[in-house]
Parts: sequence; C-alpha cells; structure tokens
Amino acid sequence: MKKIEVVAAAILSVCGQRVFIAKRHAAAHQGGLWEFPGGKKEAGESAQAALYRELQEEVAINVIASHSLIKLSHDYGDKCVELDVYKVTAFSGEPRGAEGQVTRWVPLNELQNFEFPAANQAIIEALLADS
Repeated sequence: MKKIEVVAAAILSVCGQRVFIAKRHAAAHQGGLWEFPGGKKEAGESAQAALYRELQEEVAINVIASHSLIKLSHDYGDKCVELDVYKVTAFSGEPRGAEGQVTRWVPLNELQNFEFPAANQAIIEALLADS
C-alpha cells in the first residue's frame, strides 16, 4: 500500500474563532470534500518546511506562528496517509485559493456542517479541544 506523508494547517482568524478551509478539486483524491490546506512532503523536507511551502503555494500566506496540533495515520484502502497537522495562529497575507480552489472562513463551531475526508474528523476534534 502506498504511504503518503502530508502536512495540513488549521489556519485561525485573528480572533481565533474562525478557521480557513478549502474544497478539494473534483479530480483529486477525495475530490469535492472540504479540507484543511496543505499537501505532500517532498523527499528530505521537514514537516514545518513543507507546511510553509504548501501554504505559500496553495493559499498565498507566509506562516509567522504555528504549533503542532495532531499527528495521525488514516488508511483509505488504496493509500495510507500520515498527517502532520499544525495550528497556524499568525501569518502574513490574506488566505485565498491560489490554485483556483473554493475557500472560506468558517466558525469553529460550524465545522461539523461541512463534509471532510474521514481522516479530518480527528483533526476537527483536536482543533475544538485545543480552542
């Protein structure tokens, strides 16, 4: 089974009451579902370096402050994803769908109203517990 190492970010608003989410492109794995921005680590890249690179590429922000939120593995049957998730509490720039993806700010207490890939349930629970 293919193992994929991924970083993701729960990007919080200044007041910390909203989180930035993006909709996966229809053709992508788990396409059409909402996600926390991020992406695959490159060979030899640290999780934090991958996080900074992915957020610059995907949502056009530069991370100023972040900390580890949760690490987890999820087996989708065709691939096993190892997620290293960070809580981003300070950044420069205004997050947007730099790759054409639909994005939005969502109140933390409304995350359950959006359809995410199965692995994201543990992220949502960790985020709400850490808030």
